[in-house]
Amino acid sequence: MAETHVLFVEDDDVIREATQLALERDGFLVTAAPDGLTGLERFRADRPDIALLDVMVPGLDGVSLCRRIRDESTVPVIMLSARADSIDVVLGLEAGADDYVTKPFDGAVLVARIRAVLRRFGHASGPGGRGGEPVPEEPDGGVLRFGDLEVDPEGMEVRKGGRRVALTPTEMRLLLEFSAAPGTVLSRDRLLERVWEYGWGGDTRVVDVHVQRLRGKIGQDRIETVRGFGYKLKG
Repeated sequence: MAETHVLFVEDDDVIREATQLALERDGFLVTAAPDGLTGLERFRADRPDIALLDVMVPGLDGVSLCRRIRDESTVPVIMLSARADSIDVVLGLEAGADDYVTKPFDGAVLVARIRAVLRRFGHASGPGGRGGEPVPEEPDGGVLRFGDLEVDPEGMEVRKGGRRVALTPTEMRLLLEFSAAPGTVLSRDRLLERVWEYGWGGDTRVVDVHVQRLRGKIGQDRIETVRGFGYKLKG
């Protein structure tokens, strides 16, 4: 099996070298870059399986780099930040990141989050993806329809008004959770557990921002907020 290729963009030499060594010990192939512009060059040249981007890097900051990557690819992105401030978290997620980790981080926790994101990517890459867990689908493998929205769990395609909607793997997993239980209120904690694989109370801002991004693609009124409880997909 081919090694998972990680692009790691971090300007702190000590953190970059120590994290690279830790990831390599866990079997990852790592390309490290000290700044955003170099990171973008490496991304385009190497096409890694996942990108770890520090928010505060010189040249091209991590949020801007995430946007550039997202313009070209749906490759999973995890943002790394020395602060857990809302502005850092929200900006990174709105730029298209799939998750974020606050520094200083434990190496085992980072590896676990990387593997969780990669499993999510595999789940949303269609039959035979790397994840292995079956995605929700109709017994006959049919297309799920919600007004002008069509979700094909087997073909991993979404259409709105007959036009294909491009979703990231995380957005697809989120929509599959909603479409598997239309009209059912799903709590943020349940979505964190099912989509992000958090077995504990994670940061629900991750859910909120991804729901907003998904609404922007499938229709603002398609996912309803149930105040104090969570979200539900309108049937």
